[in-house]
Amino acid sequence: MVTVLKGRRVVLGVSGGIAAYKTVELARNLTRAGAQVDVILTQAALEFVTPLTFQTLTMRPVHTAVFESWTQAAKGHISLGEEADVLVVAPATANVLAKLATGLADDMLTVTALATTAPVIIAPAMDHHMYLHPATQHNLRTLKTRGAHLVGPDQGPLASGLVGYGRLVPTARIEDEIRAALGAEGRLAGCRLVVTAGPTREAIDPIRFLSNRSSGKMGYAVAAAALDAGAEVILISGPSALTPPYTANVMEVETAGEMFDAVERAIDGADALIMTAAVADYRPATVAEHKIKKTEEDLVLSLVRTADILASIRRPGLVKVGFAAETTSVIDYARAKLRSKDLDLIVANEARSTMGSDESAAFLIHHGTEPVAVGPAAKSEVAEAIVDRVAELIAARRTAAAR
Repeated sequence: MVTVLKGRRVVLGVSGGIAAYKTVELARNLTRAGAQVDVILTQAALEFVTPLTFQTLTMRPVHTAVFESWTQAAKGHISLGEEADVLVVAPATANVLAKLATGLADDMLTVTALATTAPVIIAPAMDHHMYLHPATQHNLRTLKTRGAHLVGPDQGPLASGLVGYGRLVPTARIEDEIRAALGAEGRLAGCRLVVTAGPTREAIDPIRFLSNRSSGKMGYAVAAAALDAGAEVILISGPSALTPPYTANVMEVETAGEMFDAVERAIDGADALIMTAAVADYRPATVAEHKIKKTEEDLVLSLVRTADILASIRRPGLVKVGFAAETTSVIDYARAKLRSKDLDLIVANEARSTMGSDESAAFLIHHGTEPVAVGPAAKSEVAEAIVDRVAELIAARRTAAAR
């Protein structure tokens, strides 16, 4: 279980725009995730940020000039370009875009860009009018035609005081694009996974609803781990305060019925359904048209069962993974669900210790095998273990189908 960033070489080129300060956080996060980050600062970037800042966070030398000393281990720009797993340019100013599009090589960043065969991710950031200028748009089209991954820019308030396109996208989005580029050849490349997450809400009246304590953290972590493994991911999310992975296809739902409909649509062509969502088992039989007023009498709600999504989905070839969040007899209840819902794998845990938490401990249970304990660990690590097992199940199913 290794994150897609661990041990990978990321070259981060920072050019001279006000958004350069935002890439400090990007460099820190990539380093914390285990990547080896080599930062290149253009001369204009030095007006906004310092080499010492990046060197402190990455614990790596920062490059600012082409004519650096060559050694037996490091051959200047040749080593950076040849050994990079991905080249990221953020922010990419109009000037740098023009240089990259025309193939100029007059500084360390542009020389490295010509020397690398790694994926290139470019995050433009500049003034609104500069971004919309025909020359800039032409350069962006040229770079995209050559295979560069363009990320943004966003629309909003700019340093010039204008409001328009030109803002650097959030660094979390750039990180997601980096992870997607590095995971493109992963073990789930070419696979489509449907992941559900979060709770559902069942209306009582226009203001009140029935729900549960699920935060969606486990489902979002599974979606991220699947993306890291190269999968195309459709994330069907109930109400959640979390930001989904930017490279996932997100479908937002609220009720159990909406989630059922979304799952039925999404599984067309999918290889696996991973149902982490805590879907309501019951909903009010009727929904009041107006807010129910408080009276001296007790309020009695009549509840009816919702459809069991996993049990109802019976598409040949689809790997089905369920979750069992229980408060007692966890393994026994999970085994019963594994059989009754015709699942390939069930993930069992103690609900009170995992719902809403950043950590989890779980058991992975197959038919006819002993439960495999995972954790206690961060939900991201548990998610990687689940995705590893799903990858094995998909591979085995494809092998069997080919016989």
